[in-house]
Amino acid sequence: MSVQAPVSEGEGGGCSHYLSPACCTTQQRSYHLAFLFIKHRTRNSVLNTEARTAEADVLSRRCVLMRLADFSFQQYQKALRQSAGAVVIILPRDMAALPQDIVQQFMDIEPEMLSMETQVPVYFAVEDSEILSIYEQTLSASANQGTSSAAEVLLHTATANGFQMVTSGAQSKAISDWLVTSVEGRLTGLGSEDLPTIVIVAHYDAFGVAPWLSYGADSNGSGLAILLELARLFSRLYTYKRTHASYNLLFFASGGGKFNYQGTKRWLEDHLDHTDSSLLQDNVAFVLCLDTVGNGNTLHLHVSKPPKEGTLQHAFLRELEMIISTQFPEVKFSMVHKKINLAEDTLAWEHERFAIRRLPSFTVSHLDGHRTGHRNSVLDLSWKVDTEVLARNTRILAEALTRVIYNLTEKGAPSDLQIFTQQMQVQKEQLEAVMQWLTSQPRAAQLVDKDSNVLNTLEYYMSRYLKDVKLYHVKADKRDPEFVFYDQLKQTMNAYRVKPAIFDLLLAMCIAAYLGLAYLAVQNFGVLYKLVQRVALKPKQL
Repeated sequence: MSVQAPVSEGEGGGCSHYLSPACCTTQQRSYHLAFLFIKHRTRNSVLNTEARTAEADVLSRRCVLMRLADFSFQQYQKALRQSAGAVVIILPRDMAALPQDIVQQFMDIEPEMLSMETQVPVYFAVEDSEILSIYEQTLSASANQGTSSAAEVLLHTATANGFQMVTSGAQSKAISDWLVTSVEGRLTGLGSEDLPTIVIVAHYDAFGVAPWLSYGADSNGSGLAILLELARLFSRLYTYKRTHASYNLLFFASGGGKFNYQGTKRWLEDHLDHTDSSLLQDNVAFVLCLDTVGNGNTLHLHVSKPPKEGTLQHAFLRELEMIISTQFPEVKFSMVHKKINLAEDTLAWEHERFAIRRLPSFTVSHLDGHRTGHRNSVLDLSWKVDTEVLARNTRILAEALTRVIYNLTEKGAPSDLQIFTQQMQVQKEQLEAVMQWLTSQPRAAQLVDKDSNVLNTLEYYMSRYLKDVKLYHVKADKRDPEFVFYDQLKQTMNAYRVKPAIFDLLLAMCIAAYLGLAYLAVQNFGVLYKLVQRVALKPKQL
């Protein structure tokens, strides 16, 4: 019997294996696994060991099965300390049904799992009836071992059916020529050549402990969805001469955002260091980065340096405050100031890439800080984004940008003026469709190659509303790579229903004992036969 279910493994830089199910005369179930994506690669992902649950006393060289609903970091560490053969974490198919405390607990744990160095391969599997049956049977066996006497445990161990978890395959290899791709498009302002430019940025890739299960709904599907909707709205304004503003709008969907914003870094280098003429070199008014904006009743403007009064950056801040206070009083808004720490390995927000190059920039997010598992989690799925909130935040940003670009406050426009209404309103259905598209496929950077469906669709969508849409490709520096990707991000695990190894040992002992007794019986029978013969011959001799 063979059943396949989606599962994933990830390891340092994105290592994995994908194998076909093996044939076996015993009962077999097969699962595709997603590897845990950890900073340091697991050296060996080949597995052939018995299944146990975390409740078992001995986990050494066992494949430990854990359900997310019952998952705890203490049990996970216990498996690692005892040098388990592997750990399989079973995710529920309906993540939205999980209690919020469990979801938050796992999101808080994920950064620890990502940063821990371990020799134990860690897998993730999406729950189905077959794997749930394996887990429950293994759990029952583990529970019986903990509550029985030594003799009962030995007897139960020898006679019970168990599962042998088996994987195989070649070691993962680094991909030296993998490309991280970004997409750029623009709307040119009306007037002279030296017009100020407003840059709107959102990274499109996702991140989590398992690349094949990283869908990145709120971080950063929500930011990309708002970027595309802003491109649609302003393309309509820039279509007509009377509403064609004297600002260039540059839209940038960056790749490698979860890898220290590598796509943005190289894009800036190309525009500022290797090009004689660029919109980024001439007159940048400010850079607006969008990250994690699809939930909650808060909005925060993260800055590396507070904007100076009289600048367009400061005007945008004031417009945001005014629009939120007058039209969306349920939203709590604040500015969060955090200096860039160049001593850290990774930057906190994408705007810091621009700030390092002395471009005025900030990030809008509903999160008040960057240190949260919410931004890098396999549980960041479509249910984490509230479409109503997403549409509301889109409208807030669109209204604030429009008031800045057209200088409406200085012209005496009332603070409660609503610009995007009726035919120009934010399309909630459009945002929902974009989010469904983005969350229907994993978008870990290791999975998005230059010909992927994500990039092809993104380029097509941006080309509908923007001009001069271009793709920018980034390849890691071979001499000093800042990121390394590995091939194979899936592996198949076969579950065989087998008797435990101790059963073979006890069977061999029983057979040896039987043969020993038989040998003794034959030997004793010969001695007894001779003795009987002697006793029978004695009367004749007399």
